[in-house]
Amino acid sequence: MSTRAGFVALIGEPNAGKSTLLNRMVGAKVSIVTHKVQTTRARIRGVAMEGESQIVFVDTPGLFQPRRRLDRAMVAAAWGGAADADVVVLMVEAHRGVTPGVERILEGLADIGKGRTVALAINKIDRVEAPVLLGLTEKLNEAYDFAETFMISAEKGHGVDALRGWLAGQVPESPWLYPEDQIADLPMRMIAAEMTREKLTLRLHQELPYQLTVETENWEERKDGSAKIDQVIYVSRDGHKGILLGHKGETIKAVSQASRAELTEFLGRKVHLFLQVKVREKWQEDAERYSEMGLNFKDGNA
Repeated sequence: MSTRAGFVALIGEPNAGKSTLLNRMVGAKVSIVTHKVQTTRARIRGVAMEGESQIVFVDTPGLFQPRRRLDRAMVAAAWGGAADADVVVLMVEAHRGVTPGVERILEGLADIGKGRTVALAINKIDRVEAPVLLGLTEKLNEAYDFAETFMISAEKGHGVDALRGWLAGQVPESPWLYPEDQIADLPMRMIAAEMTREKLTLRLHQELPYQLTVETENWEERKDGSAKIDQVIYVSRDGHKGILLGHKGETIKAVSQASRAELTEFLGRKVHLFLQVKVREKWQEDAERYSEMGLNFKDGNA
């Protein structure tokens, strides 16, 4: 029996449920999931096995109207991910329908979708009645000629198996691209940094999370099988440092505990996590920070 392997790009507006779907497809937490928009910065790939097919998911940043350099680089990465993929899946939230953002993505698909298989996944179907769902399906299929439409709930798992099964048949015949036991091609250092950033994003509800980045500075394997991980949280202003640390260091302590617990579960062994907060005023203008996030600094040029 011949094997298949290929890249599938999940695109959509921020918060459409791309990360949740990726995690459900892969069966492990690879991409961070929060209720904040624009949390996925890099093109995280998760690998799912389905029969003889290997589906490599490209979880792109949400597509939105960019304002800053970082935003522009993220949007360029999202379209770049779609342009590199064998199959593209557009995710639309059932209860939000065809928003101006979705309309912009449909316009972009007219170009990117040429010669590519593009499917539609309407997510969060439990939030609307059947007639609304049918109306939305018709409207979207009139706007673009999708190869297939799927009704799913990424959070609850409805329809996800059918989508994965279909994707398995769509990727080209090819040897597998990754060892079977490898779920993500992001270095563990970056996954660890993303997990800490998720905890910060959930903990701090101000604008602050977009002004910070997390880097894993050191990763040491210990003889007892545990890992010692040192991370630095970079903020762009001195005032942000106090917010991050919290009263008597409570905030950073809570973040550290939550991140350590998740890393321990993810790695299946003990983790010693040490966090530091540093001010780097213009990290959003620092090309090296973009490389760390898997983004292209030049894509952010206005």
